[in-house]
Amino acid sequence: MSDLPTETSKEVQPSHLEAITSPNEKMGEAQIIEQAKEATEIEHTLSVVECVKNYPMAIFWSIMVSMCVVMEGYDVSLIGNFFAYPTFAKKYGNYYPNIDGGTYTLTAPWQSGVGNASGVGAFFGVLLNGWLVDWYGQKRTLLGSLVALAAFIFITFFAPNIGTLTAGEVLCGLPWGVFASTAPAYASEVLPLQLRIYLTSYTNMCFIIGQLIAAGVLKGLVNNPTEWGYKIPFAIQWVWPAFLIPLLLFAPESPWHLVRKGRFDEAEHSLRRLQRKSAPIDPKATLAAIIYTDNLEKELTVGTHYRDCFRGTELRRTEIACFIFAAQVLSGGNFAYNSTYFFKQIGLDSNTTYKLSVGGTGMALVGTLISWFALMPYFGRRTIYLWGMAAMCTVLMLIGILNVHTSKHSFGMTQAVLTLVWTFVFQLSVGQLGWGVPAEVGSTRLRQKTICLARNAYYVVGVVANALEPYFMNPTQWNLKGYTGFVWGGTTFVMLVWGFFRLPETQGRSFDELDVLFAKKVSARKFKSTVVDTFDESETAGIVGNARE
Repeated sequence: MSDLPTETSKEVQPSHLEAITSPNEKMGEAQIIEQAKEATEIEHTLSVVECVKNYPMAIFWSIMVSMCVVMEGYDVSLIGNFFAYPTFAKKYGNYYPNIDGGTYTLTAPWQSGVGNASGVGAFFGVLLNGWLVDWYGQKRTLLGSLVALAAFIFITFFAPNIGTLTAGEVLCGLPWGVFASTAPAYASEVLPLQLRIYLTSYTNMCFIIGQLIAAGVLKGLVNNPTEWGYKIPFAIQWVWPAFLIPLLLFAPESPWHLVRKGRFDEAEHSLRRLQRKSAPIDPKATLAAIIYTDNLEKELTVGTHYRDCFRGTELRRTEIACFIFAAQVLSGGNFAYNSTYFFKQIGLDSNTTYKLSVGGTGMALVGTLISWFALMPYFGRRTIYLWGMAAMCTVLMLIGILNVHTSKHSFGMTQAVLTLVWTFVFQLSVGQLGWGVPAEVGSTRLRQKTICLARNAYYVVGVVANALEPYFMNPTQWNLKGYTGFVWGGTTFVMLVWGFFRLPETQGRSFDELDVLFAKKVSARKFKSTVVDTFDESETAGIVGNARE
């Protein structure tokens, strides 16, 4: 294997299109172009159904890797709902005799602290993951993170006070950050073009599944007066590492990662494991397409470091990934999504609150499925995003307007129902696209780091939102209640305007096509209509020349 080129090899290659696909076989420029073009053309012609039939193992392993994200969705919902959970509030909160005739509740600073703890940990976990995946690959990074999580759960389970619980949440956030940024990247690298958006956005469904499990667990234990009422929900988190660690030991590594490391034989082996033998695309042709795209990006001076995400055309791609992920928060997620605390503030009882919480999460799941089957096959990412943001902005403004009459039970219930409508629209649009678009908009050599930066943009904005939301809602602070809808309605409108001018249409575009479109600096509104031929040497030579200037 000593004759294989790697990224750090000093040997000068005769052409940016030459590569080695096995120790004994060297593909010249014409051959690699021919095979790459063949694979790309076939991939564009395959339907979703044909892809499902030909790539069952790619789908299976993508689903299994994404299942890691269930744990983060579960915990986020767990902590958010615990604020209105009687036994949790009694253990970790303070007694206020003048609120609702006497009740236990966490202060706004501790609500912010605990609510942000896992997000802070996840921020650093995501940042670290950008390096870990480059060094060890996605498979080994995931396995190590699952082992670490199993250990950190002990801290939250046995936490004697709110400070220890917060520290445990920070540590658990580290592996959750790894899962959230690895799952969409892995899906985009093992799946064919037509399945890319479904399985990258499936990460979002795993988040919802975790929230649904948490809502069901909390509903079953809400009347448990003992400490097990909040300890059992923490203990359930051990189920995922116990299930996923032995399973993911057999997962194939990403072929894109292996190509970037010069391990071409292993990349071809992974490709063969991901598709049926009867699939219409030869794994060698797919490998040629990966090598072609990787070498094209090298010629476009695309590096592999975090700093490269902010250079040249990569800055625009990073901006898009970060903004669309942050839009999940800026569209009002902290207020309207799983808003049990808001339900309590507008006068709904605990039983109604948890029923609405479970119902809202169920609607989120239904919204995801409808998006998959009724929207994504027929409408582009840009169209879905813009209409979704416009609808959510309208709903949030209505919630604020109705707050004038919350003294009437019917108005409070209407506000609660509108949060469910918001949840449904969110999952039809940015809830899916926040995961899917960052996984496809970054260049392949910087995909993992672009997703990491995008996810961290989400966490940073989320930390600010989590810090502000208790002050918006807490009766001992600003106590805005439904008027908070005006705040988030305003930020949603800002993200709608950004999307109109900056979000390009990526539907149906292969990774090499996206490279050319961004390199040519095509405007967001013209992405869909612009025709590119990535195998036209005059076209690629032109953008390569510009990149080197």
